Amino acid sequence: MRHQPAKLDEIDRKLLALLAEDSTQSYADLGEAIHLSAPAVHDRVKRLKRDGVIRATVAKIDGCKVGRTLLAFVLVNTKNLVSTKRLLTLANVPEIEEMHTVAGDSCVLLKVRVRETEGLEELLGKIQDIEGVDGTRSYIVMSTFVERGPDPYL
Repeated sequence: MRHQPAKLDEIDRKLLALLAEDSTQSYADLGEAIHLSAPAVHDRVKRLKRDGVIRATVAKIDGCKVGRTLLAFVLVNTKNLVSTKRLLTLANVPEIEEMHTVAGDSCVLLKVRVRETEGLEELLGKIQDIEGVDGTRSYIVMSTFVERGPDPYL
Protein backbone atom coordinates (compact mmCIF):
# COMPACT_ATOMS: atom_id res chain seq x y z
CA MET A 1 0.00 0.00 0.00
CA ARG A 2 1.40 3.36 -1.01
CA HIS A 3 1.34 6.22 1.44
CA GLN A 4 -0.90 9.01 0.21
CA PRO A 5 -0.23 12.50 1.57
CA ALA A 6 -3.19 14.16 3.28
CA LYS A 7 -4.62 17.34 1.80
CA LEU A 8 -3.23 20.06 4.05
CA ASP A 9 -3.66 23.79 3.67
CA GLU A 10 -1.35 26.45 5.09
CA ILE A 11 -3.38 26.72 8.29
CA ASP A 12 -3.16 22.95 8.85
CA ARG A 13 0.60 23.14 8.45
CA LYS A 14 0.90 26.04 10.91
CA LEU A 15 -1.28 24.17 13.38
CA LEU A 16 0.84 21.01 13.03
CA ALA A 17 4.04 23.00 13.59
CA LEU A 18 2.59 24.55 16.76
CA LEU A 19 1.41 21.17 18.06
CA ALA A 20 4.76 19.54 17.27
CA GLU A 21 6.45 22.22 19.35
CA ASP A 22 4.03 21.88 22.31
CA SER A 23 0.96 19.69 22.09
CA THR A 24 -0.33 20.87 25.48
CA GLN A 25 -1.41 24.27 24.18
CA SER A 26 -5.11 25.03 24.52
CA TYR A 27 -7.31 25.33 21.44
CA ALA A 28 -7.82 29.00 22.38
CA ASP A 29 -4.07 29.67 22.38
CA LEU A 30 -3.59 27.76 19.14
CA GLY A 31 -6.51 29.65 17.60
CA GLU A 32 -4.99 32.97 18.59
CA ALA A 33 -1.72 32.02 16.94
CA ILE A 34 -3.36 30.99 13.64
CA HIS A 35 -6.29 33.43 13.75
CA LEU A 36 -9.10 30.90 14.22
CA SER A 37 -11.66 30.30 16.94
CA ALA A 38 -11.04 27.55 19.48
CA PRO A 39 -13.92 25.43 18.06
CA ALA A 40 -12.46 25.78 14.54
CA VAL A 41 -9.06 24.62 15.82
CA HIS A 42 -10.72 21.72 17.62
CA ASP A 43 -12.46 20.67 14.38
CA ARG A 44 -9.17 20.81 12.47
CA VAL A 45 -7.35 18.75 15.11
CA LYS A 46 -10.17 16.16 15.04
CA ARG A 47 -9.90 15.97 11.22
CA LEU A 48 -6.10 15.69 11.35
CA LYS A 49 -6.43 12.82 13.84
CA ARG A 50 -9.17 11.13 11.81
CA ASP A 51 -7.05 11.39 8.64
CA GLY A 52 -4.03 9.89 10.43
CA VAL A 53 -1.89 13.03 10.12
CA ILE A 54 -1.70 13.25 13.91
CA ARG A 55 -1.08 9.68 15.01
CA ALA A 56 -0.76 10.30 18.75
CA THR A 57 -0.26 12.94 21.38
CA VAL A 58 2.59 11.80 23.60
CA ALA A 59 5.13 13.01 26.12
CA LYS A 60 8.74 12.90 24.90
CA ILE A 61 10.54 11.11 27.71
CA ASP A 62 14.25 11.55 28.34
CA GLY A 63 15.69 8.02 28.30
CA CYS A 64 18.55 8.92 30.65
CA LYS A 65 16.16 10.39 33.23
CA VAL A 66 14.26 7.08 33.42
CA GLY A 67 17.40 4.97 33.63
CA ARG A 68 17.75 3.88 30.01
CA THR A 69 21.08 5.52 29.32
CA LEU A 70 22.28 3.41 26.40
CA LEU A 71 20.78 4.24 23.00
CA ALA A 72 21.79 2.05 20.07
CA PHE A 73 20.83 1.30 16.50
CA VAL A 74 20.92 -2.36 15.55
CA LEU A 75 21.07 -3.59 11.97
CA VAL A 76 19.64 -7.09 11.56
CA ASN A 77 20.42 -9.41 8.66
CA THR A 78 17.85 -12.08 7.84
CA LYS A 79 17.72 -14.92 5.33
CA ASN A 80 14.46 -13.85 3.65
CA LEU A 81 11.19 -11.96 4.05
CA VAL A 82 9.66 -14.70 6.20
CA SER A 83 12.61 -14.38 8.59
CA THR A 84 12.27 -10.61 8.59
CA LYS A 85 8.60 -10.87 9.53
CA ARG A 86 9.52 -13.16 12.44
CA LEU A 87 11.15 -10.09 14.03
CA LEU A 88 7.63 -8.79 14.64
CA THR A 89 7.52 -11.19 17.59
CA LEU A 90 9.70 -8.56 19.30
CA ALA A 91 7.29 -5.68 18.62
CA ASN A 92 6.18 -5.52 22.27
CA VAL A 93 9.70 -5.58 23.73
CA PRO A 94 9.82 -2.18 25.51
CA GLU A 95 13.53 -1.65 24.80
CA ILE A 96 12.78 -1.56 21.05
CA GLU A 97 11.56 1.95 20.24
CA GLU A 98 11.45 1.64 16.45
CA MET A 99 11.63 -1.18 13.90
CA HIS A 100 12.07 -0.49 10.18
CA THR A 101 12.70 -2.63 7.12
CA VAL A 102 15.49 -1.02 5.12
CA ALA A 103 17.21 -1.28 1.76
CA GLY A 104 20.94 -1.84 1.66
CA ASP A 105 23.32 -4.26 3.34
CA SER A 106 20.86 -5.15 6.12
CA CYS A 107 17.17 -5.99 6.28
CA VAL A 108 15.92 -4.34 9.46
CA LEU A 109 16.97 -1.32 11.51
CA LEU A 110 16.07 -1.18 15.19
CA LYS A 111 16.31 1.80 17.52
CA VAL A 112 16.78 0.42 21.03
CA ARG A 113 17.21 1.98 24.46
CA VAL A 114 18.50 -0.10 27.38
CA ARG A 115 19.92 0.49 30.86
CA GLU A 116 23.48 -0.72 30.20
CA THR A 117 25.61 -2.90 27.92
CA GLU A 118 24.35 -6.06 29.61
CA GLY A 119 20.82 -5.11 28.60
CA LEU A 120 21.95 -4.63 25.01
CA GLU A 121 23.69 -8.01 25.07
CA GLU A 122 20.51 -9.68 26.37
CA LEU A 123 18.39 -8.00 23.69
CA LEU A 124 20.83 -9.01 20.95
CA GLY A 125 20.54 -12.59 22.20
CA LYS A 126 16.75 -12.45 21.81
CA ILE A 127 17.13 -11.11 18.28
CA GLN A 128 19.72 -13.69 17.29
CA ASP A 129 17.56 -16.52 18.67
CA ILE A 130 14.91 -15.82 16.02
CA GLU A 131 15.00 -18.39 13.24
CA GLY A 132 16.41 -16.92 10.04
CA VAL A 133 18.42 -14.11 11.66
CA ASP A 134 21.92 -14.26 10.16
CA GLY A 135 23.50 -11.63 12.39
CA THR A 136 23.41 -8.15 13.86
CA ARG A 137 25.56 -5.04 13.86
CA SER A 138 25.18 -2.51 16.66
CA TYR A 139 25.97 1.19 16.76
CA ILE A 140 25.98 2.78 20.21
CA VAL A 141 24.98 6.45 20.27
CA MET A 142 27.47 8.73 22.01
CA SER A 143 25.51 12.01 21.61
CA THR A 144 22.32 13.11 19.89
CA PHE A 145 22.58 16.42 18.08
CA VAL A 146 19.18 16.48 16.33
CA GLU A 147 16.06 14.42 17.00
CA ARG A 148 12.71 15.52 15.63
CA GLY A 149 9.67 14.49 13.64
CA PRO A 150 8.77 15.53 10.11
CA ASP A 151 8.50 19.21 9.25
CA PRO A 152 4.88 19.91 8.17
CA TYR A 153 6.10 22.50 5.64
CA LEU A 154 8.28 20.14 3.59
